[in-house]
Amino acid sequence: MQSPLFAHTEAQTQDRYALQNPQLLRVALTGHDDVLARKGSMVAYQGLIEFDGEYRTPSQQYAQAHTGEGLDLMRCSGQGTVYLANLAQYVHVVDVDREGLTVDGGYVLALDSTLHWETIMVDSQQGISGTGAYNLNITGQGKVALMTSGQPLMLHSTGHNYVYADADAVVAWSSSLRVSMQAQTSSSSVWRRRGSTGEGWELSFQGQGYVLVQPSELLPPQGAQIGQGVAAQYGFGQHGAHGQNQGNIWSN
Repeated sequence: MQSPLFAHTEAQTQDRYALQNPQLLRVALTGHDDVLARKGSMVAYQGLIEFDGEYRTPSQQYAQAHTGEGLDLMRCSGQGTVYLANLAQYVHVVDVDREGLTVDGGYVLALDSTLHWETIMVDSQQGISGTGAYNLNITGQGKVALMTSGQPLMLHSTGHNYVYADADAVVAWSSSLRVSMQAQTSSSSVWRRRGSTGEGWELSFQGQGYVLVQPSELLPPQGAQIGQGVAAQYGFGQHGAHGQNQGNIWSN
């Protein structure tokens, strides 16, 4: 049997986290350190790998129930190689150090089990679309695999300037940055897009650190329940995708 497909063989590397391709993550397990992965993200594995639902502390369960922000994870353990992906999104491996990482939980594909995460409130505004209000703060020493819709942009904040980004496009940022939310609009309603520009809420960052932005203002519609009728087919109305997903926040 011959085919150009045979060019896509397994990546040969000793690294624990490696990209099989830009949209597929390869994680090597040696039996010592487990990896926590997004539920349902396993596409293939080799060796003696076990998958179990990950225990969440009462505080983590409470936070997710009241804020909608959290991580639904499975624990991958054993010896072998596991391949992880989610809706063909682009995968990026980040080293988390003392600085910490703040991220929307919908963009997390996998992380080391040694890392700690908790829900934090980024801004006093609640119920707005996109990143903001509540997010996850990941701390400790280890690696996190993030996902973006398309190839992202990494912005560097030097402390002498503000970095601004659309709240719907922000994926993650250094926890050391000072963050505020604003909507530069003359409308009395915060829900109205800024003037006639189509722009709405934005996040401003100041300090030393980095901001990761994706070239998309929506997460993919994972597990969205589409209703009936013509309006629902186009994503409108209370029975459409947008009606089922207030705030443009899609997650499994």
